[in-house]
Amino acid sequence: MSDDAKITPCLWFDTNAEEAAEFYISVFGAGAIVDVTRNGPDGPGPEGSVLAMTFEVAGQRFQAINGGPVFPFTEAISMSVACRNQAEVDHYWNALLDGGGKESQCGWLKDRFGLSWQIVPEALPRLLKQGDKAQSARVMQAMMQMVKLDVAKLEAAYHGQ
Repeated sequence: MSDDAKITPCLWFDTNAEEAAEFYISVFGAGAIVDVTRNGPDGPGPEGSVLAMTFEVAGQRFQAINGGPVFPFTEAISMSVACRNQAEVDHYWNALLDGGGKESQCGWLKDRFGLSWQIVPEALPRLLKQGDKAQSARVMQAMMQMVKLDVAKLEAAYHGQ
């Protein structure tokens, strides 16, 4: 990550920021815990527990705090994962659902921490942009019927099959 980066997403967890960071690092296979601030004897949480932390996943830096249950995640914010192919879609979809995640629709899911993710094959925006209006409409209609996105079905819709 560039030292010039000015914007870092901050994720608000109840009490499990460290567990979530370790989970995300394991899912994407690249990353690290950068910094951890733990509660002292007078902190808002139990002494020694994580108050705030910084971690990196696949080159993206995140901050995380254990702020309690006041502000749970909603779909208003999601992490979008660009996938080269169906194998990557399947990998990230299955990994992020592991341990209690919930499927949604159109390539969206919530992981076990309640954070929303969009698992998007590169084929989707390409197929929506490159064709005529009828092709784009068929791709959109096919996507709207899916839970996990299926590249072969999107391509078939594009070709009118």
